[in-house]
Amino acid sequence: MAMLAAKKANIRLPPEVNRILYIRNLPYKITAEEMYDIFGKYGPLRQIRLGNVADTKGTAYVVYEDIFDAKNACDHLQGFNVCNRYLIVLYYQPIRAFKKLDAEKKEQEIQELKRKYGVSTPDVRKDAKTARKT
Repeated sequence: MAMLAAKKANIRLPPEVNRILYIRNLPYKITAEEMYDIFGKYGPLRQIRLGNVADTKGTAYVVYEDIFDAKNACDHLQGFNVCNRYLIVLYYQPIRAFKKLDAEKKEQEIQELKRKYGVSTPDVRKDAKTARKT
């Protein structure tokens, strides 16, 4: 066991690898127990979060205790067939997850400042689209 731990210490993982996996294309009827059966084979799990609203159905977050277990699960379960659906297993990337929300928030702030100071500027995106059409 100490030899295995020493091997893991010498391996350098890519920066996107972490303990949290984002799973897509899950069957809507999958249960948490089935998820534990599938993902628990690769190491101890800390948490599984299944999507339960319309926007998040078919997705889940799986959190492993160890980063190497998460990497092993990601490598082996990518494309795994569950109820005639092929899983998409990705590493969770918080920067990517919140990028869209940040852009929307900044757009709202800009609109509020325009209203506050009475500035009206033409929408460059709309002008560019109409210019391409003509």
